[in-house]
Amino acid sequence: MSELTSPPRRTALRVLAHPLRSRLLAELRVHGDATATELARALETNTGATSYHLRQLAEVGLIEDSGEGTGRRRVWRATISPGPTEASGDILDPDDPDDVAAADWLARDYLEHFTGRAGDWLDSRTEWPEHWQPVLGLEDHLVLVTAEQMTALSEELLEVLERYRRVGQGNPAAKRVSFYTCALPVDRAPS
Repeated sequence: MSELTSPPRRTALRVLAHPLRSRLLAELRVHGDATATELARALETNTGATSYHLRQLAEVGLIEDSGEGTGRRRVWRATISPGPTEASGDILDPDDPDDVAAADWLARDYLEHFTGRAGDWLDSRTEWPEHWQPVLGLEDHLVLVTAEQMTALSEELLEVLERYRRVGQGNPAAKRVSFYTCALPVDRAPS
């Protein structure tokens, strides 16, 4: 196929920058392997749309068929563990305006998703046992760092999170917790 007639490049980032697809991936990451029917029920959509969008995510390697299904009943699993905005750093071409637009949309969608999760916590926090309440929720910490130090801090936090991901496995007292990180500048951008 010549370069003039080849289809446009479909990056994982562009495929993920879609409301249902980003929710499908999030659902698989948070709740584990599922069929299109289970995902459609969880996200209150229809199985036809869910199946179509799952295939789109699979085409770019964001999810895969787990091989555990039978017949036409496919069980899907996420292939990436970081959050969508973190993953976008690996697949973003900063010189491609479509990639930049997709990354911007995805970041704003991720922010809405976070806002919803934080609101759900605020609404239900009193239902949790008292020993959980002070260690969950929203907080911020001010640090003074260079760009290089911020990179090191981010890498260290990811290592700590990965360690705790492994430590909690198999412990019946362990609960799944989404741990969001969001480094936002306090100072104005340099001019």
